[in-house]
Amino acid sequence: ELLNLWQRADVVQYSVALIEGWSFRQLRAELAQQEKLVQTLESLSDKEVMKALGWPGVHPEGWFFPDTYRYVKGMRDIDLLKQAAKRQQQVLTEEWHARATDLPYAEPYQALVMASLIEKETGVGAEREQIAGVFVRRLRLNMLLQTDPTVIYGLGDRYTGNLTRANLREPSAYNTYLNAGLPPTPIALAGREAIHAALHPAAGKSLYFVARGDGSHVFSESLGEHNKAVREYQLKRRADYRSSPANQSNKETQ
Repeated sequence: ELLNLWQRADVVQYSVALIEGWSFRQLRAELAQQEKLVQTLESLSDKEVMKALGWPGVHPEGWFFPDTYRYVKGMRDIDLLKQAAKRQQQVLTEEWHARATDLPYAEPYQALVMASLIEKETGVGAEREQIAGVFVRRLRLNMLLQTDPTVIYGLGDRYTGNLTRANLREPSAYNTYLNAGLPPTPIALAGREAIHAALHPAAGKSLYFVARGDGSHVFSESLGEHNKAVREYQLKRRADYRSSPANQSNKETQ
């Protein structure tokens, strides 16, 4: 009956966009602003939300697929979250089954963690596989990943927009400058493109990359080349410098 009503346009549909790179906190804030959604989660902690979804004890970060979701007045926020969670599980399963060989992941969840790092490091589609390649080679060589977004995530509300040397030395489960391997959980919503990149890293020898300031990166094979790129692009920052482009809405249709 509901489908028939939609076909006759007798029901008004609304939409909400969940954006690649968002944290679970940002996702919850966006849902809370949807006046036509029945709000059932606003008084719950993240742990309580996951329990209500049937995932007790599961860390929420990264488990919801970024896309534009449609809903009608009276739909509950938890029902929309269930859709996003189910979609993320489907995408991750599909991509995992089609993955490249000889990857340093023991399970799909580790690929999801990697995808979240890729999502935060670049919004340039052509670079995702290259970023993945650098991180995968570092994992194989037992090199530290040394990626700033993980440190920023670990700082939480204490991050003020300026990452300091002291921050990089601060012990945290998410500090990839101190801890080997992947962080314990994803750090953001990861879309299909980032998940695909994590499971199909580009071949090559690069072990380093640095942001140019226009959203793209310079990739280097040696520390000497990398330090040269750092001097050129990081130590002489323009006023409009940014490490990655503004979020691009490159979403999969429901």
